[in-house]
This record gives sequence, C-alpha cells and structure tokens, in this order.
Amino acid sequence: MYSGMSRAFVKEQDMEQADELGELPLSAHPNYVTPRGLALLRERQAQAQRRLEGLGKDAFGVELERARIERELRWLAARIGGALLVAAATQPRDRVAFGASVVLSNTDSSAVRTYRIVGEDEADPEQGLVSWVSPLAKALHGAKVGDLVSWKRPAGDQELEVLKLSYATE
Repeated sequence: MYSGMSRAFVKEQDMEQADELGELPLSAHPNYVTPRGLALLRERQAQAQRRLEGLGKDAFGVELERARIERELRWLAARIGGALLVAAATQPRDRVAFGASVVLSNTDSSAVRTYRIVGEDEADPEQGLVSWVSPLAKALHGAKVGDLVSWKRPAGDQELEVLKLSYATE
C-alpha cells in the first residue's frame, strides 16, 4: 500500500480541522477560586502539558490533537491568570458566602444534603460542589443557620432550611 499520498492528505485535513477549532469560551464572571480549585486548575494544566510533550511527531491525527491541547492550555492559562483566590479566613462565619459548606434540609421531604460553594471550574454538583453563580448558591448567599431559602428551579421551587454552616481551612 502506498501511504505517502494518504498520509499527506490526512495531515492536510488535520491542519484544516485544527484551524477550525476556535477558542474555548471563557466565563464572563470573575474567576473566584478556592485554594483547592486553583490547585486543580494547575494540575490540569500540568497534565495537558505532559500530553502535549508526549505527542509523536508524525502520528495519525497528531496535528489536530496538538491544536486541541494547545487550545486547552491557552484556556487554562487564562483561567489561572485571572483566578481570584478567596481564602476561607476572609469569609463571614455566620453567613453563607463563597467557600461555605452548607447542610440543608428540604422542608418538603426532610432530606438532608451538604453543598459547598466553589468556583465555576471546581463545581461538580454530584459531589455536592456548586458554582457560586448557580441558582442554589445565589439562593443561599447571605443566609444564616435556621434561615429558610427558596431555591428557584426549573422543576419547581424548593424550600430549604440552613441547618449548619462551616468554612474549610485549606
């Protein structure tokens, strides 16, 4: 099989696709981060750099993969460069704010759940990590233990009681 022509075609196709990637979107919100969130961004950046360094020279699809990783690295550099570190020690102890861990009770079902308010890049709702710009975090902002808050959701509003509030010392 003659591979020179097909290989050249593939590389040319890779370059065209790489040119069409565009940049990853950046949030319009300030990039508030917890110490953990900043460390996660830096680790993700280091992993992407290792992936870039490990790419072969002439492997199939390498130009497109290189372009994808370089795009990710630019995005990570922007997120890290614009990060605003919020230390738990600077937050109010008696009110919900960025970095707070909040234990909530659903007043309808008595279900209890804990959420931590974090930066957009650290958010993982399944793990109880909610972005500070999420509807839940906005509903909780400024609440005290014992307060009832209304969480506006597409599935219907939910009334929650703040049972406990704490800030991790990272």
